[in-house]
Amino acid sequence: MLIYLLLGCNVGNCQQTFAQVQSELHNRIGAIIQKSSLYETDAWGNENQAKFLNQVIVCNTQLSPENCLAEILHIEQQQGRTRHEKWEPRIIDIDILLYENKVVDLENLKIPHPYLHLRQFALVPLSEIDEQIVHPKLHKTIKQLLTEMNDDHLKVNRL
Repeated sequence: MLIYLLLGCNVGNCQQTFAQVQSELHNRIGAIIQKSSLYETDAWGNENQAKFLNQVIVCNTQLSPENCLAEILHIEQQQGRTRHEKWEPRIIDIDILLYENKVVDLENLKIPHPYLHLRQFALVPLSEIDEQIVHPKLHKTIKQLLTEMNDDHLKVNRL
């Protein structure tokens, strides 16, 4: 199964953190089969903080979505992630954007990511990987979602 993950970081050496996280993702979730370019974006939600570095990673996994989440939370904690408030600065954030074409609606896990269609910083690197992926709830391609997006105040800059 393919799982699409969004890495985000705005604290510390983000590229080094991404390299460490990718190694852990490979070991704990499955082989990384694709990576987008790196993108820099102003913060979303709480805009009074440093810019974020983002990247989409695609892994081939045999784990269930729930087990993937458990591994992701372990990796985040291992990297020093602490959670105090929503949209705070962070050393690493790993969001599950998509898990194949599945819809998961659990209290602690929503797939596709509930904000995916609202976040240019997620859609742009995802479209680099495959703009024809169909959002399993909205039944629109990533390209269509980007075209319809009204998120012009946050510029997504490819590095």
